[in-house]
Amino acid sequence: MSDLVFTPAHKLALMIRQGELSAVEVLEAYLEQISRQNPHLNAIVTLDEVGARKQAQSADAALKRGEVVGPLHGVPITVKDLLETEGLRTTCGFPPLADYHPKRDATGVARLRQAGAVILGKTNVPALGQDIQTYNPLFGRTNNPWDLKRTPGGSTGGGAAAVAAGCSALDLGSDLGGSLRIPAHFCGVYGFKPTEHRVSAARTVGEQLGHPRRLRNMLTIGPIARSVEDLQLCLSLLEGADQLHWEVPPAIQELFNHRPLKDYRLAFTNNFDETPISSETREALKRVVLRLKEQGCQVEAASPTSFSFSHAWQTYGEISSCEMSVSQKGWMRFLTANLGRLLPLERVGPMVQGVIRGAGYGVQDYLKALAQRDAFIQQMEDFLSHWDAWLCPVTSGPAFHHYPKPGIFGSLDVDGKPLPYWVWGTAHTSIFNLTGNPVVVLPFGQTETGLPIGLQLVGQRWQDRKLLDLAQKISTAFEPLLHPPEH
Repeated sequence: MSDLVFTPAHKLALMIRQGELSAVEVLEAYLEQISRQNPHLNAIVTLDEVGARKQAQSADAALKRGEVVGPLHGVPITVKDLLETEGLRTTCGFPPLADYHPKRDATGVARLRQAGAVILGKTNVPALGQDIQTYNPLFGRTNNPWDLKRTPGGSTGGGAAAVAAGCSALDLGSDLGGSLRIPAHFCGVYGFKPTEHRVSAARTVGEQLGHPRRLRNMLTIGPIARSVEDLQLCLSLLEGADQLHWEVPPAIQELFNHRPLKDYRLAFTNNFDETPISSETREALKRVVLRLKEQGCQVEAASPTSFSFSHAWQTYGEISSCEMSVSQKGWMRFLTANLGRLLPLERVGPMVQGVIRGAGYGVQDYLKALAQRDAFIQQMEDFLSHWDAWLCPVTSGPAFHHYPKPGIFGSLDVDGKPLPYWVWGTAHTSIFNLTGNPVVVLPFGQTETGLPIGLQLVGQRWQDRKLLDLAQKISTAFEPLLHPPEH
């Protein structure tokens, strides 16, 4: 195994630009790692060896002419199989799209390609991205590189597994309810959900189904990587106005003071409306808080006092389900067919209750839910205005064992006590899709059995660079990223 494949993307790019390595040499190291690891992981489901070699050769030829395409010149990356890639199969794990070859790139893919990235292939997803584990009828199950019997999370599960196992320098994914953050946490890597509408989400799954922008709210595009510096680089490349996604503004010039870590004020919580978390997650959060205090940070337990988490989860479910039901007739058929399994509603928690209600909403109910969302956004901003960031769990525990399908109607344990599947997996993440805040997931150690534990660092809307700057300072105060075992 070569340590080269575990080198952060920004360092690889520098090595290529300085002539220490060629783009072809870097690519071949990744292809060798993929040949060893991917048969065990099933993380990369469409591998474009021929195309990647052509891209790498072109990158080396450009350097010989003294040309640097961009900050990711010659760096191999992967793309979640929900984002369109020109000429490269994009299936969404959905049988009707098994042979779909887009004519154009998603905006985010195009911007990374323009920055010089070499597109290696596509990473696995749950069908249409609708689960917190990664399985679909086209490609099957993706395994966690830390324990093959466990899930890497979802829906960017293939991307997180690939980055963690050294099969990709970074992965471009998406997040509607935790789809970047949950896999980053489960796989021990870094993930970033930007402020809503800071990065274009154009040409994701909706366009492929013939319903452009079926999800008008709460969906974001972002990276999974091996360092905060890589997340910072990706934001600089991805942000900026896009005529296909009119809400996205021109690149924002944030003004903030660069301060030492000791000058920051952080809030933390392990309590989202008394949603239980595992003892090991609680201990990890406690260790992080202690370490930050040792660094001189002011860290206090705090949560927004007037914020109803239960109502917020329900509102999230109402909006997302209403938007999906408009463009996906199968969504209503799915809910109708499985309603008996979802009742009584107390079994599934407030978010799924909102999903069931939202599927039948008309315009008035939808607008009412959006107005309620506005109120939650304001409450969260009021709270965060008193802190530089808020530290909290990602899920109720570390990566769980592969759950039998359909797991969405079951439960997962927290220290031996059952918790509804979606509450366990998304109670701590979907809140920030509802409020639109930027969130970084940082790996902060492991459980006694060696599973990674990550935590969320939440910032104010539109202060993404400030949040990433803080995340970078925090990351240097902790142990470096670990590698999963070879399989």
